[in-house]
Amino acid sequence: MTFNGILQIALFAAIILVLTRPLGGFMTRVFSGERTLIGRALGPVERAIYRLCGVDETTEQHWLTYAVALLLFNMMGALVLYALMRLQALLPFNPQGQVAVTPDLSFNTAISFVTNTNWQSYGGETTMGYLVQMAGLTVQNFMSAATGIALALALVRGFSRRGARTIGNFWVDLTRCTLYVLLPACIVMTLFFVWQGVPQNLGAYTEATTLEGAKQLIAQGPVASQLAIKMLGTNGGGFFNANSAHPFENPNALVNLVQMVAIFAIGAGLTNVFGRMVGNERQGWAILAAMGVMFLVGVGVCYWAEAQANPLLAGLPVDQAVSALSPGGNMEGKEVRFGIANTALFATITTDASCGAVIGWHDSFMPLGGLVPLVNMLLGEVIVGGVGAGLYGILLMAIIAMFVAGLMVGRTPEYIGKKLEAKEVKMTVLAILAMPLVILLFTAISSAIPLGTAGVANNGPHGFSEIFYAYASGAANNGSAFGGLSANTLWYNTTLGVTMFVGRFFIIIPALAIAGALAAKKTVPVSAGTFPTTGPLFVSLLVGVILIVGGLTYFPAVALGPVVEQLQMMAGTTY
Repeated sequence: MTFNGILQIALFAAIILVLTRPLGGFMTRVFSGERTLIGRALGPVERAIYRLCGVDETTEQHWLTYAVALLLFNMMGALVLYALMRLQALLPFNPQGQVAVTPDLSFNTAISFVTNTNWQSYGGETTMGYLVQMAGLTVQNFMSAATGIALALALVRGFSRRGARTIGNFWVDLTRCTLYVLLPACIVMTLFFVWQGVPQNLGAYTEATTLEGAKQLIAQGPVASQLAIKMLGTNGGGFFNANSAHPFENPNALVNLVQMVAIFAIGAGLTNVFGRMVGNERQGWAILAAMGVMFLVGVGVCYWAEAQANPLLAGLPVDQAVSALSPGGNMEGKEVRFGIANTALFATITTDASCGAVIGWHDSFMPLGGLVPLVNMLLGEVIVGGVGAGLYGILLMAIIAMFVAGLMVGRTPEYIGKKLEAKEVKMTVLAILAMPLVILLFTAISSAIPLGTAGVANNGPHGFSEIFYAYASGAANNGSAFGGLSANTLWYNTTLGVTMFVGRFFIIIPALAIAGALAAKKTVPVSAGTFPTTGPLFVSLLVGVILIVGGLTYFPAVALGPVVEQLQMMAGTTY
């Protein structure tokens, strides 16, 4: 670990802290329907959309109506995307003549992009034409991100309202999020990326002749526009197979920093939205503090692990010491342009948020370094998390934390002035158990049958980690891959598709039920027995509950992979 590396991590954290409050204030005004500077220009567009779609913006929805609208919208999006991929050979804007995508891969990809997972069992530049990339994948990048934010808003309204039967209007939340937040920011980011050298065109791939006289096909296309929403919407699906390690997607250190900031910006800002909407900004800062503690520990462990020399290379003519000519540490699988610190930081950020974009290959990390991205996802990606998903995920954990606090003092638990009764706790437990159930079930089956083990590139605990990581990534709606797993098979495309669906919608529905139940409750006045939820004690309790829930659920499976692998490496054996 170097001072320069630590300084780069500190700079990133400082930027996020500076952006959180102004961005939270802007989003609060947008989602509350208040006047904003950008609203003067886009207000007529918003009203035109409502008239075109037959939406009454003044009418709000019961939680069940909100849920039905959300599910139908997303299922329709999946069907349209599936059709675009299956009909790709007949569509325009396909200069490379990409053929129709296979049924199982189309199913997997449609579910992947609709659920904000963006797991890719294919190489983007060799599989998808421009129309599918733009009208299919990029559109769903916007819609899935807006859906997550809409759900977070619905849950926040549950805490902030008193005796209400409604939690908002899904169509209004979706429109405002896309029109006022995501679209303007992505336009600015796209122009910035083009300025920095990211391609944005509809031309055919370019054939170049190398210095050796060989022919090389250079892929290009509408990259910058997809890159912007890929990061800001925590989608992570790359235009190129190499994702953000590709120099066209990530041409320099400045673009790399902007991409990392974009991944965290909205998720962090939503914690401030939560504080403002419940009438106490300190509530939002407490949530962000809990996220921040876990983020700093994770990035510290990952950076430390990757900065260590690989003991299996000891005694070989390999320079692993820090010097003027070598960064030292484990450089395998790292982005050599940005170094170990930035690669470890990017890996932590992308798995703290449900982004999944990568600049280094997690499969090549040291065992403990690779454990950090895995644990980030297994904790439900509540450390900032996907846009919207991180906030509603950590609020569910806060309900469990306050339930535990209530048991310790022998009184009915409450949070933000709302009593947490049997219904809310049951729905929360249901949402939390959905992920481990599907992850552990499919990991166990895939580790035991030829259809699963046939795609594994490594034997032993590392191969197990490849399978385990894939299902954790799918259920957490992350989309990053550990590497080494050939997932473009009927078995993995189908089971990962089911995993992504469960990881998204089996959490969304209970969360909306909780929002409806909380909105109908009256606010309980603060008393001497009220547990304070804005200080270090609450932050410590929340972090502890998150770690305990994750540890009790996944520890045996985690121990079989990275932990055993680390012990083998320390003993000097191969894996």
